[in-house]
Amino acid sequence: MANLTEWTIALVQEYRGWSLPIVFVLAFSESFAFVSLAVPATGILLGIGGLIGAARIAFWPIWLAAALGAIAGDWASYELALRFKERILHMRVFSTRPELIRRGIEFFRRWGIVAVFVGRFFGPFRAIVPLAAGLYAMPRLTFQAANVASALLWAAGILAPGFLAVQWFVG
Repeated sequence: MANLTEWTIALVQEYRGWSLPIVFVLAFSESFAFVSLAVPATGILLGIGGLIGAARIAFWPIWLAAALGAIAGDWASYELALRFKERILHMRVFSTRPELIRRGIEFFRRWGIVAVFVGRFFGPFRAIVPLAAGLYAMPRLTFQAANVASALLWAAGILAPGFLAVQWFVG
């Protein structure tokens, strides 16, 4: 996984014009239930935050790409669960983590919209809570309000530490 992280950061550094779609795909991967359990996007996005600071790449377009990718990933997970219901939980990717699924669903059942917002900031729940929202047919507008608000904050939180640290050191 370290090689994938290094390779992706080098790719963004070498091909700056591709940084927006790469960041979008990474944030989508981090948020989409079926991929987030396998792709180490958090570490890559933290590294990209530092890279954009060092390479003097504009922060806000990268932030927007990350936020939109995160919104799209959670939205896709929600819609799939809304459509396929319980069948989605029997897919192979989830069968190896029944305890995680149970805890994520219980977290959603207890906290509702707050779980959708807060779940984005806790790795394993990031993958499960949008599924639970779809399974329990949370109204789309309610889901999207929490999805968008949390994605905007999450994108800043994942990119800003590296960006600001480099800015502080470089001056």
